[in-house]
Amino acid sequence: MAPGVPRPTVGVEEEFLLVDPGEARPVPAAPHVLRLLAGTAGLQPELMRYQIEANTPVCTGLGELQDELTGLRGRLAGAAAALGCRLVATGVAPVRPADPITLSDSPRYHALAQRYPALTAVSGTCGCHVHVGVPDRDTGVAVLARLRPWLPLLLAVSANSPIENGRDSGWASRRYRNVSRWPTGRAPAVWRDAGRYDACVRRLIQRGAALDERSVYFLARLSPRYPTVEIRVADVCLDVGTAVLVAALIRALVATALAAGRHEPAPPVPRHRVEAALTAAARHGLTGAGVDPPTGAGVPHRRLLDRLLNHVEPALDALGDRALTEVLVRRLDTGGTGAQRQRAVWAAHGPAAYADLMAAATVAVPGDRRVDGEPPDPPAGRALSVGPHPRSGQGRKARPEAAVSGPGTVRAGG
Repeated sequence: MAPGVPRPTVGVEEEFLLVDPGEARPVPAAPHVLRLLAGTAGLQPELMRYQIEANTPVCTGLGELQDELTGLRGRLAGAAAALGCRLVATGVAPVRPADPITLSDSPRYHALAQRYPALTAVSGTCGCHVHVGVPDRDTGVAVLARLRPWLPLLLAVSANSPIENGRDSGWASRRYRNVSRWPTGRAPAVWRDAGRYDACVRRLIQRGAALDERSVYFLARLSPRYPTVEIRVADVCLDVGTAVLVAALIRALVATALAAGRHEPAPPVPRHRVEAALTAAARHGLTGAGVDPPTGAGVPHRRLLDRLLNHVEPALDALGDRALTEVLVRRLDTGGTGAQRQRAVWAAHGPAAYADLMAAATVAVPGDRRVDGEPPDPPAGRALSVGPHPRSGQGRKARPEAAVSGPGTVRAGG
């Protein structure tokens, strides 16, 4: 570890959909999946009964994080397959649920739905929330200020929700558009210290913009439960490799901010520029046009990613994460983002093969390139026949479509 560069811990929360293999329609099977996996640490229900959440333990390296993500996805996928459905990592449901509001059995979720019925109806989105440890809350607020200009790029890297209501929505991240409808679904402001942050949160709750501290949905916030900053901007990533990349970039940004110290002011970036950059990231994704928040200039997102990598290079070196991060970026360049891969599958096959192909990508194991060719057409009037995945337990086609090959995962050194 280089002097002056902290080594913060990292943990990830991932939210998934459970869908029917034939129509890719969400199915409210989460309570049954959780019963099958009773005793498995890190699993819990989400807002809707067709969603499920998996939380890694606190990790000190990317290798440990990758193993935890792979294991949790595999166990969930195996249980889903046993119930006749598929675990899919996508930010929004590709097909409208038969019943759009199938709330999990939680008093808090029912209170949310009662206060915000219209917003709850467009929820059920799935994100990737990355927690990174900070020494104290004042430092955490300073870290949020430094991460704020990079939030749009993190969204562009992770964008994985282009298909909604049975068609291409025209957005790389339709999830962002849905989340941003909530009164607090926005980038954080810049606060001088934790006291001012807490005062802002209290005002939002008092004004009815949030039910409680946990429902203040800033795209990056101080965790209400843990000694971490919680970066919530990312879509759930289609594969483990992209999730590890997003976590690596966020941890390096936090380490860079911690090394700068909380008394060195963050560069000022107007709110309207951050919002414009978030909209561009959600619309176009990593391969499209972006907005540079500090200047407001139009810059391709891929060029902004190079700037981020240059910015955090000392931290990546100090953390021992540089080699893995570079591999994962190359794989994203060659294999495509989640949004690109989803669009390719949907255009080629529609809902009939979508669930199986996306489920295969969701549980892709380290080194599994998944480029074995096109799946055969299913018999008329029947869903695709699905067999067990030999290592994860997830049902999938034996010959998945090449468009889902993507970044995959590699053995991390962390």
